[in-house]
Amino acid sequence: MPRELVTIQVGQCGNQIGCRFWELALREHAAYNTKGVFDEALSSFFRNVDTRVEPHKDLPVGDGRGSICTLKARSVIVDMECGVINEMLKGPLGDVLDTQQLISDVSGAGNNWAHGNHVYGPQYAGAIADKVRRTVEGCDSLQSFLLLHSLGGGTGSGVGTYILEQLADDYAGVFRFTCSVFPSEDDDVVTSPYNALLAASKLVEYADCVLPVENQALIDIAHRWEARLQPGQQTAAVAIEGGKTSKPFDAMNGIAATMLLNMTSSVRFEGSLNVDLNDITMNLVPYPQMHFLLSSMSPLCAPKDVARLAAPRSLDAVFTDVFAREHAL
Repeated sequence: MPRELVTIQVGQCGNQIGCRFWELALREHAAYNTKGVFDEALSSFFRNVDTRVEPHKDLPVGDGRGSICTLKARSVIVDMECGVINEMLKGPLGDVLDTQQLISDVSGAGNNWAHGNHVYGPQYAGAIADKVRRTVEGCDSLQSFLLLHSLGGGTGSGVGTYILEQLADDYAGVFRFTCSVFPSEDDDVVTSPYNALLAASKLVEYADCVLPVENQALIDIAHRWEARLQPGQQTAAVAIEGGKTSKPFDAMNGIAATMLLNMTSSVRFEGSLNVDLNDITMNLVPYPQMHFLLSSMSPLCAPKDVARLAAPRSLDAVFTDVFAREHAL
C-alpha cells in the first residue's frame, strides 16, 4: 500500500527548496521508472490526475501499471509575497504545482516572526486548513507531513510555526517532520536571531522531528563543491540541479533537497532498507522534545557526479565522512 507524504512549503526559502525538491524528485523517479507508469514509489509525493474531465479526477495507483496522465505534487504552498510563487508557476514546474493549493499575499511579513505568527497565521488559518484537508483527502494512507521553511524571515518562521501548531491540533496522530533552515551568524536580517529563537520554541513543542539545516553550512559546502570542479566545468548549482542554467542559492537549495530525497528514498523504493519514515523518530528520538536530528551527507556531490568526484570507498570511509564537521548540514 502506498504511504503518502504531504509537503508544506512556507516562505521564500521554503518554496525555493521545495522547487528544487520537486525537480530532483522527478529526475530521480524518471531514472527509476523508465516505463512511465504511476507506481507506489511515485505516489508517495505525487498525484496522478486526469485533466481531460471536469472536475479533474485523481487516478488510483492500482497495480502500479497505469500510465501517467498529469502529475501534481502533494503540496501546499504558502508565501506572504507572491514573487517566488509566480516565478515557480512560470517555470518548468508550473504544471506540477496545483494552483488550487496556493496561498499568498502581497506585502509579506516584514522579517517579523510576530507579524507572521499572530497576524497572517490567524488571518489565513481557515484557508490553510482547507488546503491541507483537500491534500490529505487525496491520500490513501497518509504517513506524515513535511514542512519546509526557514527561521530567519517572518513568513517561514512565523506562519510556518503557526501551521505546525495547526497540524498538531487537527492531525495529532500524524507525524510532523520539518526541514528548518537556521540563519547564519552574519545574516544581514537584523531580526533573524529573534525570529529563529521564537520559532525554535514552537518547533520544540509541536514538531515530532526537526532536521535543522544551517545556512552557513550550505554556503561552505557549495563553495567546496565549486573548488572541486575543474576550470571550465559546470558550476556547483548546475551540477546539483542538473540543468543548464542556475539561479542564486540553487546550489544551497539543491543540497537541502538532496538530503530530503536521500532520507525518504528507503520509503519510496523497495529494498532491504525499506522502512517507515516514522521509524526514524522511533529509533533516534529518545524523549519527545529532544527531536532535533543533525543531518550529514557523503559524498557531497550530485548523484550523477558520484563516479567522477568520489572514488570508491569502504563503509568505514563513508561513516568517517558523515561524522566530519565538513559534511554536516
